[in-house]
Amino acid sequence: MNIGIIAPKTNIDTWIDVFKKHSNKLKVHVWPEIKDLDKIECLCLWKHPDGVFKKFNNLKLIHSMGAGVDHIINDKFLPKNIPVCRISDDKLSFSMSNYIIMAVMYYHRKLKKFQEDKFNKVWDQITHPEIPVKIGILGFGALGSDAGKKLKYLGFDVVGYSLNKKYNKEIKIYFGDELEKFFSSINVLVCTVPYTSKTHNLLSSELFDKLNDNTYLINVSRGKVQNEKDIIDYIDNGRLSGAYLDVFEKEPLPQKSKIWTHDKIQITPHNASVTNEEAAVPQILDNIKRLINGEKLINEIDVENEY
Repeated sequence: MNIGIIAPKTNIDTWIDVFKKHSNKLKVHVWPEIKDLDKIECLCLWKHPDGVFKKFNNLKLIHSMGAGVDHIINDKFLPKNIPVCRISDDKLSFSMSNYIIMAVMYYHRKLKKFQEDKFNKVWDQITHPEIPVKIGILGFGALGSDAGKKLKYLGFDVVGYSLNKKYNKEIKIYFGDELEKFFSSINVLVCTVPYTSKTHNLLSSELFDKLNDNTYLINVSRGKVQNEKDIIDYIDNGRLSGAYLDVFEKEPLPQKSKIWTHDKIQITPHNASVTNEEAAVPQILDNIKRLINGEKLINEIDVENEY
């Protein structure tokens, strides 16, 4: 099978090396140097250019090169009846959970205050060094559930929310119409939802009005899930106590953004977790084999429901 890779601003050479390491029978072609587009049966994508699907007439599989698929399912030229799959990587979960724990600890252990004390040469042993937290994970899929499990192991009070009913013997998971109950029980909100038309602008004033006062926000999902103006406004009016953000409406974050200088917002450049090629390529190859053999694909997306 001929594989096409379309991933601008990605280290493609590493991906090609790993593909060759695992299979010398496959032919890997890289956009835009693909000469015969009709030979490409599997497209591996990450933030591909708009309209590129129109150029491929013989696709049998479309595979994201990461956990996110919003760049694929939101393409209006996405061909119908072609399976779309994502990567599910234990190393992605490992890195994401570590990031979420770091952000929770930053708030819980008042690191901002003690960093400021160091700068001002203040020795404060009177102030209690911890903020009591009850953590709510909005989006209890593979990444959210892994973070929840590890936070629970560390002794934190954790609840989750999922659109569909899920069971976890250690963590209460709200679902369906229980969203407001979920919000009322927490003071740290961790957002791990996928980006879909239903989650667009989710983290905005309408949601923030349902939170307890002084809730701390951590967003590791997608930038278009949040409304940055509302985040800033609700921090400034005291409804949110602060935010730890890894994703942004526009990336790179524009220089004129107020987020850069806001003292209650911590940021990282969308690197909470990154795909490991050694873990991703075997999944893609496995799905190609399954496709050829007529077997069920792993991590296939329900395109209609956008996740």
